[in-house]
Amino acid sequence: MKSLPAIIVSAVALGMMAGCGHGSQQSANVENAENDTMAVIPLHVSGTALVNADGDTVVLNGPSLGWHSNWGRFYNEGTVRAVKEKWGANIVRAAIGAHPSGDCVNGYSVDSANAVNLAMKVIDAAIANQMYVICDWHSHENTLPDAKNFFSVITEKYGDTPNILYEIWNEPLEIPWQEIKDYANQLIPVIRKNAPGSVIIVGTPKWDQDVDIAAESPIEQPNLLYSLHYYAGTHKDWNRDKARKAIEAGLPLIVSECGSMDHTGDGPIDYVSWQEWMDFADRNKLSVLMWDIADKDESCSMISSTASDNGMEWTDADLKEWAKLARKTIMERNSRK
Repeated sequence: MKSLPAIIVSAVALGMMAGCGHGSQQSANVENAENDTMAVIPLHVSGTALVNADGDTVVLNGPSLGWHSNWGRFYNEGTVRAVKEKWGANIVRAAIGAHPSGDCVNGYSVDSANAVNLAMKVIDAAIANQMYVICDWHSHENTLPDAKNFFSVITEKYGDTPNILYEIWNEPLEIPWQEIKDYANQLIPVIRKNAPGSVIIVGTPKWDQDVDIAAESPIEQPNLLYSLHYYAGTHKDWNRDKARKAIEAGLPLIVSECGSMDHTGDGPIDYVSWQEWMDFADRNKLSVLMWDIADKDESCSMISSTASDNGMEWTDADLKEWAKLARKTIMERNSRK
C-alpha cells in the first residue's frame, strides 16, 4: 500500500494545469492562479485500485466536512489546512447538500449560489494545500437536473484539475441499481466534457451498502470508484461480506463516508468494530473518508460547538472523542509507506 502523507510534486505535470489558491496564507497562489503548477499527482482507476501514473496503489485518508448548508462555517482554508498539517490528511470531502433533508433545511435547490461558493472555497483550499478533495453531491434523492447544473459550473472552472474527485450521488436510498446506473450514465458525460481524466465516485443502493449488487452490473465507463458507507456500531460482518463480494468481482471501492458509532450518527463509539473495518480497509487498500467536521450535538460530529470556524485555532479541547480517533486513524494510515 502506498499512502501519501505528503503529496509529491509531479515534475511531469508542471505547467500542465492551472491551480487555484484561497486565503490570506496563499495570496501568492491567488495572484498567480492562472499560471500555477499542479501540486498533486493525477490519479486513475486500474482494476480495483486507485493508482498513480506509475501504477502504484494510492490510499487516501481524511475527514468529510458536514453538510455545507448547516456547517458552512468550517468551509474555509484554515480548516482544510488544519486537517492536513495537524491530522495528516491528504484528502478532504466537501459535502454539498443537494436538497433539504431532516434538520438540514437549506441546500443547492434553495440557494445554489451559496452551495457553489462554499464548494469552491474548499476546492481552492485543497489545491492551495496540495491535497485531494472530493466534491460530493450530497443527495439522498435523484436530483439529476440540479446535479448536471452544479457539476457543469464546477468543471467549467476547474477543468481537469487533478485534485478533484467527483462524487455524483452521496447515498441513494431504496433506489434500484438500474436507476442509479441511468443517472450516472447521464451525468458522467457532463463532468467528462470538461474533466475527461477525472475520477468519479458512483453511489450504490441502500445508503451505499449494496455494493455487491452494483458489482453484478457495473457501469461501462473508465475511472470509476463505487462508494461503500458504513457506521461501525451498526454495520458488521454482513456489510463487509457485501464489500468483499464486490471486490472479488472486480468492483473498485472507496469508503467516501463512515463513522465509528451507530448509523444514526449517535451512540457510543464501537472501537472493536471500527478496528475490524480498518483492518478490512487495510487488506483491500481502500481510501477512507470519515464523517464529519461539524458541531452538532451527536457522536459523529467531530467538533465542539464553541470551537473556532478556523481549524488552525482548534485545541484538543475542541475535538470530541470521535475526532481524536479519526485523527489517530488518518495519521497512522497516511504514515505507512
